Amino acid sequence: MSNMNPHTHSHTFTGDQNFMNKINFLDSVMRKKMLPPEELLKLLPIQEGSNILDAGAGSGYLTIPAAKCTTGTVYALDMDVRMLEVITIKANADNITNIDLLQGNINNIPISDNSVDFAIASLILHEVGPLSPVLAELFRVLKDGGSVLCLEYEKEESSIQGPPMHIRISSVSLEQELIAAGFSIEQKFIPGESLYIITAKKQEF
Repeated sequence: MSNMNPHTHSHTFTGDQNFMNKINFLDSVMRKKMLPPEELLKLLPIQEGSNILDAGAGSGYLTIPAAKCTTGTVYALDMDVRMLEVITIKANADNITNIDLLQGNINNIPISDNSVDFAIASLILHEVGPLSPVLAELFRVLKDGGSVLCLEYEKEESSIQGPPMHIRISSVSLEQELIAAGFSIEQKFIPGESLYIITAKKQEF
């Protein structure tokens, strides 16, 4: 597995309670019940050799199951190297060898143009500022005809779960931004309270 250190151990994280709390939330049973990762991945037509980008991979919530769906490469992108170490530990435990760890920013994805079949942006877009350059990056790395899956919190006052209202992206806004970036909207789902999923395809020219 490229960029993976098999000798990384979980004791690296002792002493950072905030980080451990984040991991516990990301991997919680409640989250898996509300958003089963395997069900999310079924929304994309992943084939045996598909290459997949998990943008904002976190603790590997979607990276690990995605790597089990394909013999292609799954790129796990995260700014926090400790998250990538968590993914390493999980991948080693499951003998997964097709994950490529990328420390970096979704505004400047360190992979080449037209190199992935699918991109996943799960609960990351509201954290990254202006949408247009981020969506342009996702468009760039996707192959023609490739799809992106975006999972976000709806911008509605009735919802108390999730990030502060002022940074949320409404589903209408995200659809408009995706279309402006050159995508065509494929599907829209409401998987649970205040959450929505949009899948969009990079137009083939």
